[in-house]
Order: sequence, then structure tokens, then C-alpha cells
Amino acid sequence: MTDLADDPVRDGVRDRGATTIADRVVAKVAARAAREALDSVPEGGSKPHASVVVHRDTARVSVSLDLDYPSDVGRQCGAVRNRVRTRVEELVGLEVHEVAVHVEHLHSAHTRHTSPRGRLA
Repeated sequence: MTDLADDPVRDGVRDRGATTIADRVVAKVAARAAREALDSVPEGGSKPHASVVVHRDTARVSVSLDLDYPSDVGRQCGAVRNRVRTRVEELVGLEVHEVAVHVEHLHSAHTRHTSPRGRLA
């Protein structure tokens, strides 16, 4: 039985090509991971959105999301950072140097059910 790792022909096949993963694909993985980490998406809120900058084998990720109010914002942001880092490294194979989490909106049950603010005609 031949060990494939010691086979020079097999090693040559691995070295002949390159795999390129588009930034938008990495961003989709990151956004999905952020959704997995959250307790829920607030009623009336947006799903998490991610953008990435990939340089060689490393990535910097920025995630924008909405959260319920009141909630433990720090705990949820920490969970998002950890989940995004782990999933991008596992699924895409990039080392994640930074995950910046931007909370865009806090959604309160109280403000969802009140009349709209602004000028009334």
C-alpha cells in the first residue's frame, strides 16, 4: 500500500493549481455565522450583513447587525465575533485577524408598537 502523502506524482497535482474564494463568498459565510450566533433577529430588524477584506491567507471582517433592546449587547457582540472567526477559519481556511461588530439599531418592543413620530397631516 502506498502512502499518498509520499507519492511525488500526487504532490505535484496539489501544487499545480490555485483556489480563489471571492470576498463576497467570505462575506456570506461571515453573515451567516453572525445569524447563527445571535439569539434572534429583532422583529422589524435586518439580518446581519458582513463585508470583508482578504489579503493572501488572512481576512478582516466587519459585521453590521440589529439587536433587541434591552439585551446584553456585549455578550451578543462577543458571541458574534467568536462565531464569525471560527466559521470563516473552518469553512474558508482563512486566518481571521479582526472581526469588527457594528450595532446599527436597537429595536425595542415599546417603540415597535407606538405610532410613528413626525409630522401629522
